[in-house]
Amino acid sequence: MEKKSRTYKRRDFLEGIVKAGTAGLLVVPAIQNMHPAKSFTVAEIIDLIVKEVPGGKLPSTVDTIKSGSDDQVVTGVVTTMFATVKVIEEAAALNANFIIAHEPTFYNHTDDTNWVENNQVVRQKQELLQKHRITVWRFHDYWHRMKPDGILHGVLLKTGWLQYASPENVNFQIPATTLGKVADHLKKTLGIPHLRVVGNLSASCSQVTLLPGAAGGQRQVGSVERSGTDLLIVGESSEWETPEYIRDAQRFGKPISLIILGHCLSEEPGMEWLVQWLQPKVPDLKITHVPSGEAFIWV
Repeated sequence: MEKKSRTYKRRDFLEGIVKAGTAGLLVVPAIQNMHPAKSFTVAEIIDLIVKEVPGGKLPSTVDTIKSGSDDQVVTGVVTTMFATVKVIEEAAALNANFIIAHEPTFYNHTDDTNWVENNQVVRQKQELLQKHRITVWRFHDYWHRMKPDGILHGVLLKTGWLQYASPENVNFQIPATTLGKVADHLKKTLGIPHLRVVGNLSASCSQVTLLPGAAGGQRQVGSVERSGTDLLIVGESSEWETPEYIRDAQRFGKPISLIILGHCLSEEPGMEWLVQWLQPKVPDLKITHVPSGEAFIWV
């Protein structure tokens, strides 16, 4: 009975189309094959990303393929901060053979696999990537050159500060509050369990300079000196640079505080937002953000 019911419904459907006209009946096969799934190679995806970057392709960049091949047909994409062993394993489980990572895969800025001679962890990681036939491409310089900066936009979006800031400017104003409340807000919105802070938690804050990642002490301190900000938020900083500057500045009476988010967690929202940015360009591919998370535990 169930089979007859399905046949009957299909017959009624086709008869309905015939009543609507012969032209309507001829359209049915065309509709079914109008949008066949489109396949992409790694190179094609990289090209469609880079063409969106102001200035186009860079003559020199760390944004290169770290493992695999650019002519590989992509079965799925994973975005992440670091292509860690865990992220690689999760990508394989998702049948995703293309990882787009913001930071190095092999523990140094240029991903020089001979940076430390006979590095056994590097060799094991290479073998793991080869086993799962996964291509890794670093997407750092281009994402920061995008308009808006992909990382900064993602962070502002996740913190709810996009209403106060332009992704083109790292300096902006938020409603006046305290350092402690800003810290709580960042922990909640960015999912960071612990923050490092230099300053009095009751200090007033409204003028913010936000520098995710590792901008370097010179840029961090320079931004404070030029902007007159009262709160500097960074991803990471050498302890003998910016934190010491902030500590001395406070002693001299300068109203400035510092929040250190951690490099990975400060930029992860930008790689998460990449999924929304890239998905419409490759609608037939599944794109998943797999957070690499922080390496540290707090004891």
